[in-house]
Amino acid sequence: MIKSIKLFLKKEAVLVMSFILAFISCFVVPPDKEYFKYIDTATIIILFCLMLVISGLKEVGLFQHIGEALLNKIKTERQLILVLVLLCFFASMFITNDVALITFVPLGILIINMANMNNSLCFTITLMTISANLGSMLTPIGNPQNLYLYSISNFSVIKFILIMLPYTIISAVLLLICIWLMYSKKNVNIDKLEDKKKLDKNSLIYYLILFCLCILTVIGIISDIILLIIIFIFILVKNRTLLLKIDYSLLLTFICFFVFVGNINRIAIFYEFIVNILNYNIRIISIFISQIISNVPTAFLLAGFTEKWTELIIGTNIGGLGTLIASMASLISYKQVIINYPNLKNKYLTVFTLLNIIFLAIFCILLI
Repeated sequence: MIKSIKLFLKKEAVLVMSFILAFISCFVVPPDKEYFKYIDTATIIILFCLMLVISGLKEVGLFQHIGEALLNKIKTERQLILVLVLLCFFASMFITNDVALITFVPLGILIINMANMNNSLCFTITLMTISANLGSMLTPIGNPQNLYLYSISNFSVIKFILIMLPYTIISAVLLLICIWLMYSKKNVNIDKLEDKKKLDKNSLIYYLILFCLCILTVIGIISDIILLIIIFIFILVKNRTLLLKIDYSLLLTFICFFVFVGNINRIAIFYEFIVNILNYNIRIISIFISQIISNVPTAFLLAGFTEKWTELIIGTNIGGLGTLIASMASLISYKQVIINYPNLKNKYLTVFTLLNIIFLAIFCILLI
């Protein structure tokens, strides 16, 4: 029992932290009717629907099929790493950084092993992780904090993308430079994967339609309630097991932070303190706080004290670089590495931290 509790606390550290903060704040600001105004239901609904649809797309084999098709065309080590990194980079823009890493890091570890490139595994997985975190910052659906900040900022999709486009281009250039410098043109041979997942084309069409409905909801053409009804009915009829594969802890974390931030906003002394801090440099402050509590909670926390959405969007996205917990998605790669190669734990942490600090330093120089 105690062991199970410890595992839960370790696995869901952010959820536990957000719950504790929300719980304590309830004693300072007792629950009342204002609590109902705290929660951004549209963000919760859209995130829930995206999770279901993306889980469906993954289950029908779309992402693995795309990865395998691209990997079949590679000839050199440099091309191999380029494909793995860019898969994470571009996929994260549409399926979130979490899902991109859950999908492609295990495939990457398998391919690296088959290509006898284990010496570069830590560096490669780190690059894949950085690419997923940086690629995801381009779109409103690339990561949870973007979806939330997009929702409350009332920016158009085009405006949001234009804000993050320069940083996304810089990210791509930095990643390409790393690949060019660190990997050779040495030929690499990879046997065909034995456990290929057959693509379910019929189901794929349905899930792609549902994904388009999610996008239409994000840009405000379809009501979030209508989207929820359509997707929920479809999932119940088509594949209700997907309901068991949703990251409900993330949704609960959102709700807890909504409560915490809502209560903090009603405590004058805290409100004035944070507002005064944010008068300095929102981008740098959000990057710094992200290193400690990760960028999603940082977005929720600071959004209650400023309306400088552009600064907060840039800061929390760049803030995903740095420490292992700066972006919780980074933990996905870390867990995959230590599960498959326990002896590489310290080496991976060293390589991950060093490379992230280099990327973060470059962006901080550009932001100042």
